[in-house]
Amino acid sequence: MATWRDQVALVTGAGRGIGRAIARRLAREGASVCVNYVTRADVAESLVADITANGGRAIAVAADVSDDAAVEGMVDRVSAEFGPVTILVNNAGIGHKGTLDNYDAEKLEHMRHVNVDGIIHTTRAVMTDMRRQKFGRIVNITSIAAFGTSLPGNAFYAATKAEAQILTRRFAMELGGHGITVNAVAPGYVPTEGSQGTTPEEAWKEQLQKLGALAMLGRVGDPDDIANAVAFFASPEAGWVTGQALAVDGGRMDYLGH
Repeated sequence: MATWRDQVALVTGAGRGIGRAIARRLAREGASVCVNYVTRADVAESLVADITANGGRAIAVAADVSDDAAVEGMVDRVSAEFGPVTILVNNAGIGHKGTLDNYDAEKLEHMRHVNVDGIIHTTRAVMTDMRRQKFGRIVNITSIAAFGTSLPGNAFYAATKAEAQILTRRFAMELGGHGITVNAVAPGYVPTEGSQGTTPEEAWKEQLQKLGALAMLGRVGDPDDIANAVAFFASPEAGWVTGQALAVDGGRMDYLGH
């Protein structure tokens, strides 16, 4: 049976926030990790330094997941350094707020290129080696927005994440016969570096309290909450779990269907 020490993980958008926590967790389990980033080389390299200082193996590779050729090059680099990718975590994503009144086609197209096309590009890039090895773990980071939360302004972002979730199930069906599992983790609200933006400190605290109150557990999430769920789906032991979407949201209660 495969072990964590046999695993080579590629985590997209891993320089900061949730992706950073996922990369660190997989490295702690024993996997060799590729920290993918787009612009912040210093942040990605600091994570690599942290992982290696703690006895792990990691490299940082720049690639825009919406660029098919860049993704192919990244996977080739990882394979040359560590061997074929056995764990793919599609964490890279962007969000733009919008409503019917201020719909912006260009922003929606940009979101789709990253949030949806990115998953297609990376999955296609790793699936040949995974099929050859008869083993693979693919975990897509989607969002509870895809289930229909009522948070204002995220309708079009939610549409891209809903597409990512249906691709999760379809890819699970296509790849399952080769020993490859495909699952999704759908985070609730998780404050990360940069999510506060220019919001003043007091207003930021008030916003987090309001969002936390929407959850049964009475708090917003932490990047490690998401990393823990990803680690299960990515584990060698999770070989009979596929096509699933797990909401990790503290029990959010503001769904449109309620």
